[in-house]
Amino acid sequence: MAKHKKGKKLDYFEAFDKQVDLAIKEAKLLVEVIENYDGPENLEDYIDRAHEIEHAGDKLVHSVFDAVTVDFVTPIDREDIIAMTQSLDDVLDYMEGTVQRLYMLDVKEMHPKAAEFAGLLLKSCEKLGKAMDDFSDFKNSKKLNQLIIDVGSVEEEADELFFHTMRELYSHGKEDPLGVFVWDKIFQRLENTADACEKVADTMGTIVMKNC
Repeated sequence: MAKHKKGKKLDYFEAFDKQVDLAIKEAKLLVEVIENYDGPENLEDYIDRAHEIEHAGDKLVHSVFDAVTVDFVTPIDREDIIAMTQSLDDVLDYMEGTVQRLYMLDVKEMHPKAAEFAGLLLKSCEKLGKAMDDFSDFKNSKKLNQLIIDVGSVEEEADELFFHTMRELYSHGKEDPLGVFVWDKIFQRLENTADACEKVADTMGTIVMKNC
């Protein structure tokens, strides 16, 4: 993406849309990685693809930050633009980091709960996408509040899954302390991703309350 130039206004809502689209793409890749897992030695292509998506997200972040520093008037407060952009970027970073950790921690076999968690992350990102479709018209939207709530509902599902998975991990993993350590790290990362999705939705809700 070209650097923001003086006199050419960046459409911030369009940038948010693009960030969400990248998050959905990254979530689909994460699901693919987990469902087709065949050991860390076969992750190179997935790692490259995950990084390519995250790098595209970084370019969007830089474009937004370049624009917000020079635009005299912005459609919403600068701090809200920055918060939204950073929160969306966190979603991408956490998912890329999950793929990388499968390699770095030398995961030999996929945990049975990982696919369920990845599916919830994809669901959360897709619901963020639906909310973002209405966000640019947040002053007139009749369904945005419910769409924001829907994202929080998925995060609650992820919290419950995380709670029970961690209990099972530590109660049944005493014979494999290294495995417990590895999957603790990975599930924490997945949980952080779900929290990041909810933070995006919460930021949207805050913006609506401040401006309506």
